[in-house]
Amino acid sequence: MTAVGAQFTEDQLREMIQGPGEEWTYEMRRQCQEILPNLFLGPLQASKSLEALKSLGITHILCIRDAKEAFSVRPRFPEQFRYMVLDVEDNEEQNLIRLFPRAKEFIDNALARGGRALVHCNGGISLSPAFVVMYVMQYYRLSWEDALHLVQNRRYCISPNGGFLTQIKEYESIYKANLVVGTFPAQERMSRRKREDDEDDNDRPTDDRKRALVDGDEDDAMQS
Repeated sequence: MTAVGAQFTEDQLREMIQGPGEEWTYEMRRQCQEILPNLFLGPLQASKSLEALKSLGITHILCIRDAKEAFSVRPRFPEQFRYMVLDVEDNEEQNLIRLFPRAKEFIDNALARGGRALVHCNGGISLSPAFVVMYVMQYYRLSWEDALHLVQNRRYCISPNGGFLTQIKEYESIYKANLVVGTFPAQERMSRRKREDDEDDNDRPTDDRKRALVDGDEDDAMQS
């Protein structure tokens, strides 16, 4: 799904980041919240009630878990919803950026098909929120701070660990660099590639030069 941040004014984005401003209660930690239109974030508890999932119109569930939690954090209704399971170590050394493209593709496909996606981990506090913050950042073309605030203003209890937060910051540079590369006109990219190919060709002997050398060797051989 294409990022849509450019379609909003700065004031509209600020209002979006601030969120609905509803009063937060402790009980809401056990529920999921809508972060973007049709994208929900929550804990394991939110994925266990078939009735609640159906009432929200959920069609896709991204289950992010530490491998040692597999016995409890798992797809519960595979016949009802489309699932993706990501086994991730819930520690500060875990590389989330490497895994994020798979999560993004799953969410993109869900939303592009008019579906509604739930992203959850065990507690919905650190692991799954980190993925959702990165998704929101790229979706709205936000800074990492604004993306974090947008998610936090809808699910107040999130708190990505220090390692995840560092990677969230790093991802801002990555997605912005990809945007810059994507803005180069196709013709310019082709011209640049052609120049590079020409330079490579100049560094190698041409077929004509090779043929001349071979012919010369044959003439010498015949004369001798």
